[in-house]
Amino acid sequence: MTDTPPRPPAPTGKQPAPTGKQMLSEQIYERLRDAVMRGDFAPGDALKPQDLAKAEGVSLAVTREALVRLVGEGLADRLPNRGFTVPSFSDRRWQEIAEARRTIEPVVLRMSVERGDLDWEARVRAAHHRLVRTPAFAPEEGEYYTAAWAEAHRAFHRTLLEGCGNPTLLETFDRLWTASELARRWAAHRTPNRDGAKEHRRLEEAALARDADTAAAVLVEHLTMTAAALTDDPPAGRLTLGSR
Repeated sequence: MTDTPPRPPAPTGKQPAPTGKQMLSEQIYERLRDAVMRGDFAPGDALKPQDLAKAEGVSLAVTREALVRLVGEGLADRLPNRGFTVPSFSDRRWQEIAEARRTIEPVVLRMSVERGDLDWEARVRAAHHRLVRTPAFAPEEGEYYTAAWAEAHRAFHRTLLEGCGNPTLLETFDRLWTASELARRWAAHRTPNRDGAKEHRRLEEAALARDADTAAAVLVEHLTMTAAALTDDPPAGRLTLGSR
């Protein structure tokens, strides 16, 4: 009679707990991401791993890992012979992302206006109300708009499109939104007279009136003004409570 080998333990379905190194890497990534978003670094500034590691009191490997993640999100560049830098505000990528958004989002908004139900209408109203009532700027969060306003802004734009009922299109929106977040913050400071609150109100009104043509046209104008602000000669525009 032979011994039966013990069975391996059944999988529990739980993810292994993050290691101390993983938790530290996440913390450094979040700190650097917040610093770039707050405007602690100017467009084109070098992000020197050695200096950042010393300032944060962590290893060079942890700092490099965080910077690589920032590159993946479009919040940093990795250039030959220069290392890591904050992207330039006039970088061609912002115009390419804006072109992609102007091509895709008005089409999705039309679908949303045509397909959205009463629950979608209620969510659009609620998202716009939260955007209007959320403070856009706070001294403790730097020169760019607050994290709370940024999230309310994202939620409003996404909610407008959610009536389309197509998860693939919404995932495309999510990717493009993340890729253009830094550009939106820069654009706000280059068009200080732009009335973004009015633009958002027009978007809400046209969508809830089921006027797909007007909603799409307003969205195209909204996105175009943001892209234009990131050229060498930005328009006079209209900006109140940020936009984009």
